[in-house]
Amino acid sequence: MTAQQRQEEKRRLLAAYDAQLREGAEMASATSYDRAGPLWRGKFGDRGFVSYRSLEGYTGQALDALIARTVSHYAADPQIASAEWKTRGHDAPADLAARLQAHGFQPEEEETVMAGEARHLVQPPGLPEGVRVRRIDHLPDPFPEVVRAAEAQSRAFGFPFGVEDFLRRLDKNRGQVELWVAETAQEVVCVGRLEVVPGTEFAGLWGGGTLPEWRGRGIYRALTAARAQAALDRGVRYLYSDCTAYSRPILERSGLLPITTTTPYVWTRP
Repeated sequence: MTAQQRQEEKRRLLAAYDAQLREGAEMASATSYDRAGPLWRGKFGDRGFVSYRSLEGYTGQALDALIARTVSHYAADPQIASAEWKTRGHDAPADLAARLQAHGFQPEEEETVMAGEARHLVQPPGLPEGVRVRRIDHLPDPFPEVVRAAEAQSRAFGFPFGVEDFLRRLDKNRGQVELWVAETAQEVVCVGRLEVVPGTEFAGLWGGGTLPEWRGRGIYRALTAARAQAALDRGVRYLYSDCTAYSRPILERSGLLPITTTTPYVWTRP
């Protein structure tokens, strides 16, 4: 792919991402949501989440008022402990981040949004001897396997992953979420989810984590290839992921392209 073709492909993927994966698509698993101007304001348990496709027409005082109304909306709900306004690097206006911070939203780590054709990711590298990849959420009794997967993710990321969170996600989105692992006879060494976005051409690659002592051996790429094939089998065209600096080069080598960045701005109840 030439540099020009690469840029054209990025623009095409970004247009598909904006059209299909924002607004209502981000509310699919919400407890409830409402609309306020260009915003979709969701509630996910005790967490609020703001989505939109464009803030065109909202600058200066109009934007400040929109943000202030959003804070008031979530502050008025005693069940809400925090709310996330998810920004993208290509969003306008340019001073959105500063205005969010002026209203109490604090930035978290910036991540790169990767996207691409699922068919580009289906060729896995060879796995290390004794390692296999399989899906576990569809087993007759997935609980013991989910426990092992949660323990592995806790070790991979350095903070706890609750089994209940895994099971709740699988149950709430049954038929749309797949949980995959790479494992030896002794332990799970890598975990990742495939989450189909209903009504779109996309599925997301989430939760990918490999135990530190197993990194750099092609296991994450193999798990990605397995999920890409599963996506194709479901008729999914595109895969996407919000990824860290560690996983970006792996996904880029696999065939995804960086199309924008995303930074969560989080308001926390005082």
